[in-house]
Amino acid sequence: MTFDRPTKLFVVLGGFFICNALIAEFLGVKIFALEETFGLAPFDWRLFGQSGSLSFTAGVLLWPVVFLMTDIINEYYGRRGVRFLSYLTVGLIVYSFVFAYLAILLAPAGWWVGVQADQGVPDMQAAYAVIFGQGMWIIAGSVIAFLIGQLVDVAIFHRIRRLTGDRFIWARATGSTLVSQLIDSFVVLYIAFVLGPQQWSMELFLAVGTVNYLYKFVVAIALTPAIYLGRDLINRYLGEEVSRALRERAAGGHIPSVN
Repeated sequence: MTFDRPTKLFVVLGGFFICNALIAEFLGVKIFALEETFGLAPFDWRLFGQSGSLSFTAGVLLWPVVFLMTDIINEYYGRRGVRFLSYLTVGLIVYSFVFAYLAILLAPAGWWVGVQADQGVPDMQAAYAVIFGQGMWIIAGSVIAFLIGQLVDVAIFHRIRRLTGDRFIWARATGSTLVSQLIDSFVVLYIAFVLGPQQWSMELFLAVGTVNYLYKFVVAIALTPAIYLGRDLINRYLGEEVSRALRERAAGGHIPSVN
């Protein structure tokens, strides 16, 4: 079986999209201090009567790549391409956590439990369960927010595309990301921490959600040049004629077929 270049490109982009989303879900259990990471003094932000330092999940290292992949896939493979990968990613995330929980339930070997005690980890089983056994509310919030954000992103992307045609890539790519991540930032926190067992106050929810969104806003703007770089590399790989045909087909929502 042979695959044409558009199909190979879809597989590669889809692979990066899914891989980054999966890894981000598992890395997200760690919370890091942005200021201390860069050797800066803590920034005491104050919003909605709340204050604190700039703390984010480690998943922010990879979610910007997912945003970038979403925009590029949207550009060349349309709404059906993004929706297909989004649904597949959600299914694989759930699949991954099911097996993570099954792995936690396995009885640990006695010698393994304390094997890292001299490294400051007295109970490997407990550490394993904490790292891979994220709470169901957090998993549900993350998955639902991701799916809603992706569906909103693709809808806004193509609405802007209808208005601007093939011009102003930055407007449809960055614009759709800014709106979708506004929704994503608040949905995940609301499900995981307001509806969940921690029962955050509305003030804390709004404050943390705003700080997280501002970070994503800055990243989305900073990634704009990468959209143009990605498009240029893809156009060179596919050739101008094939690239143009793909973009035109994407406006109709088709995925290239396999030869």
